[in-house]
Amino acid sequence: MNQTRILLPGGAGLVGQNLVARLKARGYTNLVVLDKHKANLDVLRQVHPDITAIYADLAEPGEWAKHFEGADVVVMLQAQIGAPTRDPFVRNNIVATRHVLDVIKQYRIPHTVHISSSVVNSVAGDWYTQTKREQEEIVLASGIECVVLRPTLMFGWFDRKHLGWLSRFMHRVPVFPIPGSGKYMRQPLYVGDFCNVIISSLESRIKGQAFNISGLERVDYIDIIRQIKRATRAPCAIVRIPYGLFYVLLKIYAVFDKNPPFTADQLKALTAGDEFEVIDWEGIFGIRATPFAKAMDETFNDPTYSHIALEF
Repeated sequence: MNQTRILLPGGAGLVGQNLVARLKARGYTNLVVLDKHKANLDVLRQVHPDITAIYADLAEPGEWAKHFEGADVVVMLQAQIGAPTRDPFVRNNIVATRHVLDVIKQYRIPHTVHISSSVVNSVAGDWYTQTKREQEEIVLASGIECVVLRPTLMFGWFDRKHLGWLSRFMHRVPVFPIPGSGKYMRQPLYVGDFCNVIISSLESRIKGQAFNISGLERVDYIDIIRQIKRATRAPCAIVRIPYGLFYVLLKIYAVFDKNPPFTADQLKALTAGDEFEVIDWEGIFGIRATPFAKAMDETFNDPTYSHIALEF
């Protein structure tokens, strides 16, 4: 049993839920999750009733700060991924980060793992990219002892957006639309592998560096969709439609859904043509990447976690 006190602000999301499961599997028991998404916190409490899960809006100073006292490590996970307006990105990626950094300094926490994103090196210019880039700059300028990890698009257990949403959509429709040719290169990262990178980071206390953690296999978007269809045995047909029509449909959908799972900005990012640096993170962090096909099977067919989906 490992009593290292680990704080996970924003820990009720995709990475946090997976990280808690893997930390517990390695014997860590003193885990504290702070998040403002009540439904996802409830999921965490149901799956892991033995950890501390606190409702907290990190963009507002409050009593949540006292939970950082005595912490050995903070894994900064709080992030706004999608929204139809800019304000939530600023609030949750910038304002909340400043507050968390203030508390880390107040309690002199010796080590922080900041979860940034590969989009900081992206050619895209959407609100998520802009605010994640600024967030990382704020962390690096803060003077705290930290390491920065920049993952690419992730998938795995508890996926509420991205591949998880796509898999559920597949089972609701007879036809699955693909924008344009579908030949948009992606470097999807299995969140299980990324969690192992985080755990290696907090155990080694590596600091003063930023690492681009990209999926090691380059896979076209349409081939990702085909893998999802295979792994989930979805009966739908995969059909290509013109990019412009796809874009318009997303804009129309956003009129009726104020928190759409896939936005026009994300479509632009999908087709932006980014190719992210691939480093030897297996060697640096002493882990072995899971092959893409195996990771997809684990994502959709694990008996314990595959059936659990978080809310947007």
